[in-house]
Amino acid sequence: MSDSRTPKFIEESLKFGINLGLDRMNELDRLLGNPEKKLKVVHVAGTNGKGSTVTFLSTALAEADYKVGIYTSPYLERFSERMRIIDGREGLNRLLQDETYGEIDQESLDRYSAMVQEATDVMTASGYEHPTEFELVTAICYLWFMDSGVDVAVLETGLGGRLDSTNVIDNPLATVITSIGFDHQDRLGETIAEIASEKAGIFKADAPAFAAAPEDMLLPLEAKKDVRDTLTAMASQKNTSGLTYVSANFDSAVFTEDGRMLFEAFGEKYETRLQGRHQVLNATLAIRVLKDVFGIPYGVLKDGIAKARWKGRAELLSVDPPVILDGGHNVQCAESLIGTLKEMCGGRFRDLKFRLVIGVMADKNVEGMIETYKNAGLDPVDVLTVRVNNPRSMDPVTLYKIIEVVYNNSIMPVAFDSASEAVSEACRKTKEDGIPLLVTGSLYLIGEVRGKLCTITDNWR
Repeated sequence: MSDSRTPKFIEESLKFGINLGLDRMNELDRLLGNPEKKLKVVHVAGTNGKGSTVTFLSTALAEADYKVGIYTSPYLERFSERMRIIDGREGLNRLLQDETYGEIDQESLDRYSAMVQEATDVMTASGYEHPTEFELVTAICYLWFMDSGVDVAVLETGLGGRLDSTNVIDNPLATVITSIGFDHQDRLGETIAEIASEKAGIFKADAPAFAAAPEDMLLPLEAKKDVRDTLTAMASQKNTSGLTYVSANFDSAVFTEDGRMLFEAFGEKYETRLQGRHQVLNATLAIRVLKDVFGIPYGVLKDGIAKARWKGRAELLSVDPPVILDGGHNVQCAESLIGTLKEMCGGRFRDLKFRLVIGVMADKNVEGMIETYKNAGLDPVDVLTVRVNNPRSMDPVTLYKIIEVVYNNSIMPVAFDSASEAVSEACRKTKEDGIPLLVTGSLYLIGEVRGKLCTITDNWR
């Protein structure tokens, strides 16, 4: 994704790609005065649910009147989304009215970018490799959070954990592992145990560790055992102050017609606008951390969890006619999405008949995602495949051929080179016939079209 507000220095660094390792980040931070060491951090890793868990953690902390720094990736619509500060309860209420509230301002972004660029020039002159884009942005985030005096920083890893740029944090308040699945196997390992070991690389000595119970993850039985064994061994090896596994009360979930989900955690009642039973696990994991590490009382937790918002994940933009956005990017996400669609809005979409706009990255398990949709009963009324504005995008013709094969030629997709044109056409049809519109496949696609869809659906009201 490209954003005109992204500093040129940062955008140009994209050419250095993904290059896992901590040497560059450690040196960059050293030259900047190690701002990360002045932060109190909750560090979150995992395959699925990281962003949602970060959101639950940060909104509840803000509701408890903490000044909270939040670092997530990738961004959907604006580069500045990647780092945000919510200044207590008042700030949280402002965020509910204006989703741009608290994002880093352009002046600060330019100032800290210049500082990081200067440090980078010193690094490269002394023989170090040029830092990656993610490393540079992470350093900017640390500087901004430090100078802004945040009480707590909630940081999401970019990829993996052990060698991720955020893992220069050596004294976190807590480390958190969300659901683990098969993704980025070329970098994190072929087996689920190898992937889990990389995620658990964020565990630190004398810091409490929390993890979603492997039994609650969307994995085969033997893989769940491998995850538990690996996380337990890593917690011991890293000398954490204890590893707490958190289980979810999935059966307590009730979906209301107006788009809320009611659930129970630790015998207490909560509600959230985030959709899907998998969010019960993410919320429960966050609640355990907030109770154990921060001692936040139930009433504050309840209000904070209810105020959580997370764009592009089973996001209901319009109820009548229905428009849903979801940036599911792997098979586990596809499974969660179908389960969510069957239950959200009081079961209104349980027949799974949707108009589908889909665009994906070519390096993902696309066949597996489409097979998951079909096997779970997703019944597309029509399909519009699109090219995402990203060099890794799968060609829309290739994508519709995969869909034709998986669905045994029972549907006839239409390919669009323009995602914007595709959603305009899909919205026009959905407005006429009321068939629910589902836009899915890649977070990059969601970021590309969300603004347009918000404008269209706002005009429907």
